[in-house]
Amino acid sequence: MNRSLVLALSLASAMAAGAQMPAPPATAPAPAPAGPAKIAVIAFKAAVAQTNEGQRDFADLEKKFMPRENQLKALNDEIEALTKQLQTQGPTLNDAERASRAKTIDEKKKKLERDATDARNDFQQEVGDMYNTLASKVYDVMSSYAQQAGFTLILDVSDQQSPVLFATQNTDISKAVIDAYNVKSGVPVPPPPPAGAAAAPGGQARPSAPKPAARPATPAAH
Repeated sequence: MNRSLVLALSLASAMAAGAQMPAPPATAPAPAPAGPAKIAVIAFKAAVAQTNEGQRDFADLEKKFMPRENQLKALNDEIEALTKQLQTQGPTLNDAERASRAKTIDEKKKKLERDATDARNDFQQEVGDMYNTLASKVYDVMSSYAQQAGFTLILDVSDQQSPVLFATQNTDISKAVIDAYNVKSGVPVPPPPPAGAAAAPGGQARPSAPKPAARPATPAAH
C-alpha cells in the first residue's frame, strides 16, 4: 500500500473519474456576431483546481482525510512488523502458532484493503462533488469573460484527447478566467503548504499558473 493516501488519490484522477464539465445554460445562445470567428482555448479542469477557492477546498479536504490516512498507515506498519516478526521467529514456532499468526496477518491485510478502498471511494466522491460545484461557478465566469472579450468559441484542452493541435499563447484564457474568478469569489490566495506536506495532484507540486496550450490548432482563428 502506498504510504500516503492523499498522494495516491490525486485530484486529477478524481476529476477524470467522476467530475463532468458543467452543462451550458439551457437558454439559447446569443447569435454569433458577424465577422471572423474569434477562438480561445482553456485548460478548464486545471483552471478550476488552480483558483484560490479550489486550492483552499482541496487543502481542507486533505486535512479532513488525514486521520483516516494515518489510521491506514498505522495498520500497514503493524502488518509489516508482524510479518517481519513471523519471518524471524517462524522456524522456532510450532505449526499451530505459525498458522495462527499467519491468519492474523491475513485478516489485517484484508481489513487494510477494505478500509483503503472505502477511504479511496469516499475521497473521490468528495473531490468530485467539490469539483462539480466549483466548476459550475467557474464556467459562469468563463462564459461572461468570453462574451465580453468577443470570443465566439472556447475549446477545452484539459484532456489528452483534445482535438486542438496548436494554439498561440494569446489564445489561452486559462489564467484570465482564474484571475476573474478569484476577484469574484473574494477568496484570498491560500498560504503555501508547510514543508514536507503532501503534494497535490499525482504526487506533484501544487498547480501553478496555467501554461499556454502546449498542443498546438491549426492556428486558431481570431
